[in-house]
Amino acid sequence: MARFVFAMNQSLDGYVDHEAFGPGLLLFRHWIERVRNLTGSVYGRRLYEIMRYWDEDQPEWSADHHDFAQAWRAQPKWVVSRTLKSVGPNATLVEGDLEQAMRGLKADLDGEIQVGGPILAKSLTELGLIDEYRLYVRPVVLGSGNPFFASAPLPLRLVAHELIGEDAVRLTYVPA
Repeated sequence: MARFVFAMNQSLDGYVDHEAFGPGLLLFRHWIERVRNLTGSVYGRRLYEIMRYWDEDQPEWSADHHDFAQAWRAQPKWVVSRTLKSVGPNATLVEGDLEQAMRGLKADLDGEIQVGGPILAKSLTELGLIDEYRLYVRPVVLGSGNPFFASAPLPLRLVAHELIGEDAVRLTYVPA
């Protein structure tokens, strides 16, 4: 049975924004390895559209950027959206009953499935489907944006903490 893990970089004040701040070199390499080891990823529309950046090589990319793109392209992706009509390579558009589709993924697959996007994570949290939350807290203050936790506070239990890279602390929680 697969496990759903919601993991994202987060500012000190609790917001996520892939465009406002990015990871340092060591944290980026951590994400490369993480993506390589995933069974797949489930994305909400907005984050999926941002991540489509990795579908085509860019001339200014470093070797690490190419490694991340290769890992991202290789993994299966499921995209939850009411507005998209199609998705890119190695991606499946999730239509219809979200709970049924996600429970099917969990039952049919093994390993870890990354949940991408706080709005999608809110929906999956409310359905009781998120198995683990990994907050990569970074020394950035955004002041506004999408909060990591878009849903009402839920009881969580801290199970691990670790310094990742130059300046990120990963806090790992499970539902209490």
